[in-house]
Amino acid sequence: MRIWVDADACPQAIRDILFRAARRTGVEMTLLANHPLPVPPLPSIHFRQVPQGFDVADDAIVAAVGAGDLVVTQDIPLAAAVVERGGEAVSPRGEAFTRDNIRSRLAMRDLMATLRDAGQVTGGPAALGAADKQRFASCLDRWLARAVRA
Repeated sequence: MRIWVDADACPQAIRDILFRAARRTGVEMTLLANHPLPVPPLPSIHFRQVPQGFDVADDAIVAAVGAGDLVVTQDIPLAAAVVERGGEAVSPRGEAFTRDNIRSRLAMRDLMATLRDAGQVTGGPAALGAADKQRFASCLDRWLARAVRA
């Protein structure tokens, strides 16, 4: 089991949590982005730069993810594809995407996009806070514990 990170939009604070977990556990981790990102020089952490383009990193993650792998992403369609392939997905805010909630999350995403396009909703999500980081770290720890048992 390994961790895949949709790193283009993954906050540095979350990448730091992931790097500490990889250092502590040795879990294999691959970050994908369309621009260079610094990663610690650990044998279990890999960086793969993908070409610019719509959903290129997402497509690469979907092609590589295996059952039981964890994908860190804010992209709900990517999370849906991962869950469909038997992987697990979590947002940088610690929200787990599951078979039980992914359809409603996709529907909400589409509704919000429609409202934004109509000018009814402006602005973006709140800044990543301490509670978000803690929720993510807890979700990651639960996944790591299951990975160790498997």
